Amino acid sequence: MSAVSPVTKAARQAQIADILTHARVRSQEELAELLARRGVKVAQATLSRDLEDIGAVRLRVAGGALVYALPGDPGGPGSPPGGVAGPPAGTWPDAAPGSAADDAFIGALPRVADLLVSAEASANLAVLRTPAGGAQLLASAIDHAGWASILGTVAGDDTVLVITRDPDGGERVAQALLRLAERRVEGP
Repeated sequence: MSAVSPVTKAARQAQIADILTHARVRSQEELAELLARRGVKVAQATLSRDLEDIGAVRLRVAGGALVYALPGDPGGPGSPPGGVAGPPAGTWPDAAPGSAADDAFIGALPRVADLLVSAEASANLAVLRTPAGGAQLLASAIDHAGWASILGTVAGDDTVLVITRDPDGGERVAQALLRLAERRVEGP
C-alpha cells in the first residue's frame, strides 16, 4: 500500500514542492497533470496561489525553456528544512564571533534582525521573543537553516522555543542568534 497524503493545503503544497524538486515543469497545466497522477486534483486558480505561496519562480534553463523552480535561498519559501549546506555539526554556534564558521549562517537566517526582540536561555532551551505574529516566521527560518545543534522549534504568536541537542546548549544558541541579529542590523 502506498502512502497517502491528506487533502490539505499544506499537503498539496508539499506535493507541488516535491514535483518541482524532481521534474522540469514548464506550465501550470503540466503541473496539474502531474498532481492528478498522484491523486491530487486542483483548480488552476488554486494552483497559481500555491505556486506563489511556496515561492516558486520560473527560470530559463539550457535550451531556453522556462520551468518552475523553488528558490535557492535556504530558509526561503518552499525550501525544505535542513536545506542549508552549513558548516559541520558542532562548528556553529560554538565558533568564535566573526569567524568564518560564524559568518556561514549569516545568509541562512535572513529574518533574524527583523524578528528577534530578545533571547534568553535555560539548560537546552532558548526562548526567543518576536513582534506579534513573527514567531512562526522566525521558527521556520531556524528550522530551515539546518543548524545541527538544534533539535527543533515550537512557535506561538510572539515566542519561539528552541530545543538544543546539547543539555547546556541553550545559552550558546541564544547568544549566537543575538550576535547574528546585531550583525544583520549593523551590516557586514
